[in-house]
Amino acid sequence: MNWIGIIILLVVILVIALIATLLILKKEENKLKQYEMEGDTIENELKRSHEYETKSLKKNLPNLAWVYIITIIVSIVILAVYIYNLD
Repeated sequence: MNWIGIIILLVVILVIALIATLLILKKEENKLKQYEMEGDTIENELKRSHEYETKSLKKNLPNLAWVYIITIIVSIVILAVYIYNLD
């Protein structure tokens, strides 16, 4: 594998990670739009704010962590394969 192949592969992996991140963000934006359409009271906003703080840490953060952990591991494996094949 040459440098260009490695760079292309890493860029593809990073683009996939970016797309996964944007999908998670889009999901949250859709929730906000739904709340705006339903109308809000201050009590509901406060309740949702507390709910978001707890649920986001339990759901979105692990999803994003997995996306980037997989990206980093695959990148390291690709780099190791390249270095091993340098001989």
